[in-house]
Amino acid sequence: MKNLLKEKLDDHVVIFDGAIGTEFYKRDFFINTSYENLCLTAPDVVSDIYRSYVKAGAEVITANTYSANRHKLKQYGLADKTVEINRAAIKLAKAECDEDTIVAGSIGPVGESTSHHKLSFDESVEILGEQIQAIQDDEAEFMLCETIPSLKDTQISITAIEKYAVIPFMFSFTINRELETPHGEPLKKLFKAVDSASKKPTAIGLNCNIGADGMLEVLEQVLKLTEYPVIVQPNAGMPKQVDNRMIYMCSPEYLTTYAVRYINIGASGVGGCCGTGPEHITDIARSIKPLSKTHVEYNLAVDEEIPLREAVPMEQRSKFAKKLVRGEFITSVEITPPRGFDLTTTIEKSIKCREAGVDAINIPDGPRASSRISPIITAIEIQEKAGIEAVLHCCCRDKNLIGMQADLLGCASKNVNNILFITGDPPKLGDYPFASAVFDVDAVGILQVCDKLNQGVDIGGKSIGAPTPICPGAGADPNAIDMERELRRLREKVAAGAKYIITQPVFDTEALFKFIEQIADLNIPVIAGIWPLASYRNALFMKNEVPGVTVPDEIMERMEAVESREEQRAAGIAIAREAVARLHKHIQGVQVSAPFGNIDSALAVLKGL
Repeated sequence: MKNLLKEKLDDHVVIFDGAIGTEFYKRDFFINTSYENLCLTAPDVVSDIYRSYVKAGAEVITANTYSANRHKLKQYGLADKTVEINRAAIKLAKAECDEDTIVAGSIGPVGESTSHHKLSFDESVEILGEQIQAIQDDEAEFMLCETIPSLKDTQISITAIEKYAVIPFMFSFTINRELETPHGEPLKKLFKAVDSASKKPTAIGLNCNIGADGMLEVLEQVLKLTEYPVIVQPNAGMPKQVDNRMIYMCSPEYLTTYAVRYINIGASGVGGCCGTGPEHITDIARSIKPLSKTHVEYNLAVDEEIPLREAVPMEQRSKFAKKLVRGEFITSVEITPPRGFDLTTTIEKSIKCREAGVDAINIPDGPRASSRISPIITAIEIQEKAGIEAVLHCCCRDKNLIGMQADLLGCASKNVNNILFITGDPPKLGDYPFASAVFDVDAVGILQVCDKLNQGVDIGGKSIGAPTPICPGAGADPNAIDMERELRRLREKVAAGAKYIITQPVFDTEALFKFIEQIADLNIPVIAGIWPLASYRNALFMKNEVPGVTVPDEIMERMEAVESREEQRAAGIAIAREAVARLHKHIQGVQVSAPFGNIDSALAVLKGL
């Protein structure tokens, strides 16, 4: 059978829906009701919930079948309607789905034994088997065995799947922050049971029990334990009782912030569990879908009559490029453009860097989705008025391909030739969450565009005359949780034309050493990002809030050990200098950030190099 879930997961990050029970509760169906039986008694309500999730942007609609097994329905006197309820749930869901949306049949745990009837293992398997057959009879695209709370329930689900399933499936587990089930069993045992089964799931999931923050901690650990794609569906925080109703207080914006973080560290799908609704999925989809492609393909059709020109030799493109080619050590300082339009202070800081012997000024493009003066204008002003080269960031978030090509041609016209290409942070991470994200291409795609411009051809396959002399670079994260993906992406960037890489801020030097070993065959210059911590509070922010940054515990302890802000700043500089000393022989340069605009901290790190 065609595995539509796998096709989606192979192509992009998949948006799952949110809770169904929560939506019934909002509509005044209280918990003494069989929510699954509403597929028969209130089908319009069920359809409305499905429809709201499709409209919100969910690509997977989970059918209202979680507790629709004979054992659980029996308490409502509905055991004889098991097949009818499951089939009705799937039919209603499929009726609301569009061509881009697929239906998952939800299968929850079989339930606890009662005082009158102790369920045997085989009987539990048969109970789930009846539900599985009903779900696949009405052509659900896959089965989601979810909220699995124990090793025993895992084994029951696996056995039922192996005996009855003919359609794809996945398992989703409920665990705590210590990676244990509610029964105190380590998740590794559950994974071992899955790995030993003859039928393999399309993905594994984590759902329920914990909120957004806890799920992030868990995901970081789980990604190291499995090679399956991982789907995360946290609760919307912890519920509070308001006027005799249980209300989840987690806002869509809060959940979306964490959803972005899940994606950044390697989640293959995101959605929600208890307390999440269409409003949460709407917000998540709006921010995640622009980033959801694992790779945005850019295929340039070149007019066969337009010959590609010979690229400008690297050493002739800029002083920065010349040092790269010669293997000389490069120093750069990152200065963030101001929020206003006065560049006087930025120019003064750049002059100070030039006088200190710094090779280039690194200029971010809307870091963390902030709105600042044009980085291109900033680069031009720095080069012309401060007499030092710029390394300009170019991110794919804010402009379409036409606009980005226009900017690259403009940069070539003004000799802003050192450009670092990045995909960019989504607007949701910044102060303007309502802004649209474009992402026509990702970093790989825009590097391909640049490579053709450097051979005299534009995005339409037309000649631009003289080739652009751009020295293109790419970003890298030596602390990536999903290192396999990071290495694959970096290789794609190099194949697309990147001539050097600049890393995320490095605090764990051993992680960078290992990363450099893994890319040794690429023979590409590595420039290490260095961040001199300004304070213990700054260290906490970097450790907990900045994706791609890992601050080891020993550094945190060292920053916390000193009291005054000036002492903490001095400790941060010392830590950065020590990192540069350890890394010096293994890299071709450093990019030192100026935390909070403090250029003196950056120059103190570089002193003596």
